Amino acid sequence: MSQVAKRYAEALFQLAGKNQSIAEVSADLKELTAAIEATPALLELLKAPKISSAKKKEMLSEILVNANSAVVNTVQLLVDKQRISDIVAVAEEFQALATSAGGAAEATVYSTRALTEAENAEISAAFAKLVGKSKLEIKNIIEPSILGGIRVQIGNYIYDSTVASKLEGLKRTLVV
Repeated sequence: MSQVAKRYAEALFQLAGKNQSIAEVSADLKELTAAIEATPALLELLKAPKISSAKKKEMLSEILVNANSAVVNTVQLLVDKQRISDIVAVAEEFQALATSAGGAAEATVYSTRALTEAENAEISAAFAKLVGKSKLEIKNIIEPSILGGIRVQIGNYIYDSTVASKLEGLKRTLVV
């Protein structure tokens, strides 16, 4: 995560907090990030040096017609400062700030299959206490190479109880 993206996200978060629109800004940023991920050509178009900043801002105004004004202004500022390539990083950092402010933490759970709602709730309850939060916002990534079990990543902490890691530990013990 770049320091620049972090600063823009913090400024946007403070503005959204002042305007009591954190949830609205968060939803708009999620929508914008989804659009960029679904259409990578959009970001390439916005980064194109041959297109003027005014034209880029005009395109963004049409795309973000129903978005919160703070989101529109931030994205247009990123265009002016030639930092539009940081938009996804700004959105991710904003989401982390919003989640943390709500007493939660973001967690990535790697498993061999999609987790059920009950499993998500159980993992959230168990691991939230370990990091001093009330709940976890879980993103589930399916990774067949772990063979079984789960690996939970919360910030810099990794809790690994996968079959693959246990087999690797056993292998190291037996080979030495």
